[in-house]
Amino acid sequence: MPKLNLDKQESEFANRLISHWENEQLIDAAQADGMRHSYETRGFDWMRLAKYSFWIALVCGGIAFASLLVNDTILNWLKQLYYTPDIIISILSAVAAAGFFYTGRVRERRYPKQVFTNEAIIFIGILFTACCIAYLGKTFDNGSGHYSLLFLFSVFVYGFLGWRLNSRLIWLFALISLGSWFGTETGYQTQWNYYFLGMNYPLRFVLFGMVLVAAVYLLKGKKRFAYFWELTYVIGLVYLFISLWLLSIFGNYGHLEQWLLIRQITLYYWGLIALAVAGGFLLYGLKTNDVIAREFGITFLLIFLYTKYFEYLWQHIPHTLFFSVLAVSFWFIGRKAEKIWNLKASPEAK
Repeated sequence: MPKLNLDKQESEFANRLISHWENEQLIDAAQADGMRHSYETRGFDWMRLAKYSFWIALVCGGIAFASLLVNDTILNWLKQLYYTPDIIISILSAVAAAGFFYTGRVRERRYPKQVFTNEAIIFIGILFTACCIAYLGKTFDNGSGHYSLLFLFSVFVYGFLGWRLNSRLIWLFALISLGSWFGTETGYQTQWNYYFLGMNYPLRFVLFGMVLVAAVYLLKGKKRFAYFWELTYVIGLVYLFISLWLLSIFGNYGHLEQWLLIRQITLYYWGLIALAVAGGFLLYGLKTNDVIAREFGITFLLIFLYTKYFEYLWQHIPHTLFFSVLAVSFWFIGRKAEKIWNLKASPEAK
């Protein structure tokens, strides 16, 4: 029987698990030894290399395409394409997107292990879909400037494609489009003023993140939504916590000139609100064993604290003392984290 190929972390986890079972006398020494010889540790994380290689290939491909546009022959050809009707470009982009989605879907069935190749093909289809929607918008543009409707249309297009193709990558772009629609729609409704119902952009997106997270909790346990639940939950928390972080820095100021005139200490209450939300998610995650809430809570609790440290003390204490305090604090956090890790990794730990 061929051995199971595990990376270093998976191998260490398997070793701890087998040792725990052996110590609890759930298996005997012979069975434990047999289990340990049923897998081997791979020497290099080829999967991670493949993932980064495909993303770099896409970036390099984009750079190559941009460089190609500088060529005079290509520029003259593009000038001719300039007069191509927008609806034709939209249709051609839709056909190309459908082709890439179909190819990616077929490859997922035939070559399920080639995860990153398949996702790269799906990603190209996503880009052509965006191009299709953009030129469709240009076709029916009446000069109103209400282009947030294109983002709203993208939400439904990507949402349907993500659900139909069972693709989290496409669903991710539906969630990004949803946030883009909210931002542009609130801007359009106020004629691109700095405030919407008295709220600047960070405060608006705090509410947006809260509504998205609340919707995720209401949909928890729904069978049709189960495949996308975790991704939607994570993106909702990203919207919420990044907006809280920006709000703790800029407050509810929409004009940069106004913000530069105030003392940062006067925005302390926004920092306290951000810390309270992060602490609340941390406690909730610990109480309910919600790993996502716990990790977001502890991560952004530290980000909020260190942001305030830089804001309040950078210009008020000597840099030697400033960085010494940073060094001691990170050493303390590292030591505590190390103890918790060792406690959890111990076979005797319950």
